[in-house]
Parts: sequence; structure tokens; C-alpha cells
Amino acid sequence: MIRLYNTKSLTVEEFKPIHEGHVDMYVCGPTVYNYAHIGNARPMIVFDVLKRLFEAEGYTVKYVSNFTDVDDKIINKAIEEGTSEAEVAERYIEAYQAVRTQLNTELPDITPRVTETMDEIIEFVDALVKKGNAYVVDGDVYFSVDSVPTYGEISHQRMDMLEAGFRVEENDQKRNPYDFALWKKTEKGIKWNSPWGEGRPGWHTECVVMINDNMGEMIDIHGGGMDLRFPHHENEAAQQEALHGNSLANYWIHNAMVNINGDKMSKSLGNVLWAKDVVDKLGTNLTRWLVSSVHYRKELNFSDETIETARKELERVMTPIRQADVKAALNDKDLGTAYDQEAYREFLNQMDDDMNTPNAYAVIFETVKKLNGALRQREIDYAAVGKYRNAAEKMLNILGIVVEKPVIGEEDKALFAKWNEAKAAKDFDTADACRKVLTEKGLL
Repeated sequence: MIRLYNTKSLTVEEFKPIHEGHVDMYVCGPTVYNYAHIGNARPMIVFDVLKRLFEAEGYTVKYVSNFTDVDDKIINKAIEEGTSEAEVAERYIEAYQAVRTQLNTELPDITPRVTETMDEIIEFVDALVKKGNAYVVDGDVYFSVDSVPTYGEISHQRMDMLEAGFRVEENDQKRNPYDFALWKKTEKGIKWNSPWGEGRPGWHTECVVMINDNMGEMIDIHGGGMDLRFPHHENEAAQQEALHGNSLANYWIHNAMVNINGDKMSKSLGNVLWAKDVVDKLGTNLTRWLVSSVHYRKELNFSDETIETARKELERVMTPIRQADVKAALNDKDLGTAYDQEAYREFLNQMDDDMNTPNAYAVIFETVKKLNGALRQREIDYAAVGKYRNAAEKMLNILGIVVEKPVIGEEDKALFAKWNEAKAAKDFDTADACRKVLTEKGLL
């Protein structure tokens, strides 16, 4: 039984799908005007792990994540570069997808773009205007938050407790300071014809329409970073409630933010880490291990200390798995596919509890501890070794961490034999030389 923290209810709830055995999950994607930073990488990993968990528990998953390829920042960059918005967007979409692949994520089934959904967006906005939930002011269209009694149910914000302009932009055209743009009149950059004149859609409308267009009027899970909870997700839910009578998703799931050396990551502080650079430096497995080492609802800190801790933890897990593979190969043993079902089930139980990765890590550590014990026996029971080794690999697979099985050739076997002979003869120079080569090959 999978249980997830629902931002809407502020409680951990049992997951009950709309359609038995199937999950529809939408995660807000990037506005593509720059490269993905490590903060963007966290939801990539968090929701990839969630998808893998659902699949491990027997669900099928339809995973959709959009690209916002219409925005003032994209328009300004295109003008600055003397190119088109489409060229700017395509450059960063390709880069974003490359990071997803670099992080070993299972790519979304559908990646809709705003520019490809424009007719549906205009139709959606027009329906809100005609229903009285939106109003037109000089070519701009605003959503009336007062028209939806449930406004605030996702973020638990009370409008009367917040000052206008604190978290929303003040605008004399609005009836309520919290009203937000569904359609913006624009005179520069890319624009489309609409019943209200030339312009482009507002950010908060785009995701709602892409969900409706690709998944229907009600989905199981809507996810994203905590920074999207208000106003973006709140405004999405309000529009859906106004037009279709539901809040769009049954479960609203948000991951916490990423800090750098204890400080919030921001351009003003100059501490932005690009995801590609981080993965290039740390590697896919270490990056994913570090990101999942902290519960997804807690802030994640990138620092030399947390990276080194993660490195040691991952090596503690991967070393005995590698040793098991090497010893089996040297002794012509097949470790098979059998695994410790009890340990694997306990791992899933911890993950089922709102993706409690720290507790799940503890199960992995206990499993490799047993693996180490089996490897140290005078007469190695390779069935037991295989059982623990394979269970650990299955657990790591849900975390998106790849176990690469070493290939041991005849030359490697000869080198191992020479190493062992040198150690027995106390020929330390030869032993050290052999060990160095074996280590460089990743066999020790």
C-alpha cells in the first residue's frame, strides 16, 4: 500500500488511483530559456523514483511533463541574440532532455509544449470568460479568484492575511490583487491571434490545458517543486475548479528546495550549479544517491561534506556487489536471479511510506552487510551471495542507480592469480602493481 503526503490535505494518505492499477502523473516542466540547474534535477529524480516505485508495485504509469516554450524570458533572449523564440526553446529543450538522460531517468511518455497547445489554451480561456470566471481588460484576460470559493485549498494561503504585492504583482487593472493573467496582450516577440487581440497565454493556464489535453479532466498526481505550490499550482486548481468542478488532481506532491553550502541557490548569490556540470563531476549514480539520501520533503544541501558522505555511503554499497560479481566470475559461478524477497519487500515497505528513502537506505545497508558476511565465509555459499547481491541491485534500480557488472576475461583471471601468488610470497612490489591495475579496471 503506497502512502503519499498530499499538500492539499497536509496529511500522508493511502494512494487510491482513479483507474485500478494505473497512475496518471503530471510534473511541471521548465520554462526553457536557460540550462537546467541542480534544483531542476531534484524533481526529475524524485518523480522518476516515484514512477519506478509504482511500477515495482505493479502499476502502469502515464507520466507527462511539459515544456513552457513561451515566456517573456524566452522572448527577451531571442531579441538579445537576434534569433527566434523557437530556436532558443529548442536549444534548451534538447539540453534539458540530455540531463534527464544523463541522470538515468525514465523519460516522460509525453512532453507537450505550449506552442503546440495554443488553440486549446485560447478555447479554455474563452470558456472561462463566457462562464464569468474571467474578465477582459484592454486585451488582457484575468481570472477572478473571488469566483472560486475553494481558492487557497492547495497552498493553504488566506488572501486576507497576505498583503497585495508581497507575492503577486500589483496591477490597477485587476479587480482583486490576486487575480492572475490568463492571456496577455503583447506587442513584442511571438504572439497569437485571439478573441481579445494579439497576445500570448499566462503561465498558470498553460499546464491546466496540457493536462486536460493529454490526460483528461482529473488525474491522480500533480507534482513539482515546493516553489510551485503558490501561486502556480493554486491557480491551476482554481481554473480547473471553475470550468470543470474539480481541483485537477487527487494528490498534490511537492519536493523541497536545494541549498548550496547551506544557502538558498540563487543567481544573485552566484551559487547556481548547472545540473550537467554536477553530473559530469560526480557521476550519475553518486548524484542520484545524494539527492535521494534526504527525504524529498526536506531541504537538500549540496556541499563538499554531503557529497563526500554520499560518496562513502555509495561505495559501501557498491563495493560488496562488485566483489560478489568478481569472485563469482573468477570461480565460474553463476549468481542467478534469485533475491532476498524479505529484504526487498522491506525496502518497498519503506519506500511505500511516502518515499522514505532514508529508511530504505537502511535496508540496503543491512542487505550489503549480509552480503559482506557471506563473502567472508571460508567456503562461500554462492546461492546466498547471489540472493543478497541481487536484492541490493533491485533496490538500487528503483532509485535509478545502475549496477554495472564487471566483465572478467582470461587476462584478468591471470592477473588476479598473479596478485594472490605475490601476496602469498610476500612480494609486495608485484602485489601492489597488480592491485593497481585491477583497481584501475574497477575490479577491486
